[in-house]
Amino acid sequence: MTRYRWLADYVGLGLALAVLIGFFGLATNHFMSAGTFRNIANQIPEMMVVAAGMTFVLIIGGIDLSVGSVLAASGAVLGICLAQFHWPLPLAFLACLATGFVCGVANGVVSVAWRLPSFIVTLGMLEIARGAAYLLTHSQTQYIGRPVERLAEAHVFGLSLPFFAAVAVVLAGQAALSHTLFGRHALAVGANAEAARLSGIRVPAITIAVFALSGVLAAAAGAIQCARLGAADPNAGSGFELQAIAAAVIGGTSLMGGRGSIVKSFFGVLIIAVLGAGLFTLGAQESTKRIVTGGVIVAAVIFDYYRHRLEARA
Repeated sequence: MTRYRWLADYVGLGLALAVLIGFFGLATNHFMSAGTFRNIANQIPEMMVVAAGMTFVLIIGGIDLSVGSVLAASGAVLGICLAQFHWPLPLAFLACLATGFVCGVANGVVSVAWRLPSFIVTLGMLEIARGAAYLLTHSQTQYIGRPVERLAEAHVFGLSLPFFAAVAVVLAGQAALSHTLFGRHALAVGANAEAARLSGIRVPAITIAVFALSGVLAAAAGAIQCARLGAADPNAGSGFELQAIAAAVIGGTSLMGGRGSIVKSFFGVLIIAVLGAGLFTLGAQESTKRIVTGGVIVAAVIFDYYRHRLEARA
């Protein structure tokens, strides 16, 4: 039964994506083209990586509202290290990831040590990291240029190197969730933290590790965005936290914890990206796109609620 339910979930997400593509393909003459799909693929690597980290956080029953700001702060560190300090790219990249790691660990430690809701803790980090991004860049875009642009310029069949890197992150994340002790412990903590503690799982350590992972992946997304834009923007990542949560929820990750899939969150990212691109080709205004996207998110949550009820009855 579990295997069939797993297959049904993927079939459902695939059908939803196909229906969107078919609808926009019929509604406009400009949507159904290889160029459109390449553009969508090359614009979503950052969200793919952030959504992977957010899925882990939601699985343990937490939430991370700071990912967009951490992305911006980490990108600012990368930009300064390359443009002002003239560090080698590998060293600057490590500094970027270290920034995300520190922010993520801080989120986890504060949540665990004072038993505070992650919603409140990461809301504070959202402001701290965004303020740090403005402070580091003096509220101005830091142009980097060639040191990072060449990473995004490499293409295979029209798909950028960051896209393949993001796919690798998704696959590695799914493998870690499904086939490692860390992944099983994360699922157990989200399902019932007290039962997990009584069974010998170090709940605080898992919580801190998951938030650290979310911070590192947000930083990696910041590096990807810097490569794509050739610059570090202190306003980067605005609203990414909500889009990442939406992608995870559309992909079937439970907001209550204990259930989720990185690959399904990837499908959620694709659905949101196709929806946005399709509405753009139809000439929809930004306000309309937000209303439609919000409606899709609410519908996904309602669907998840009724699915839980059906599973409980079964």
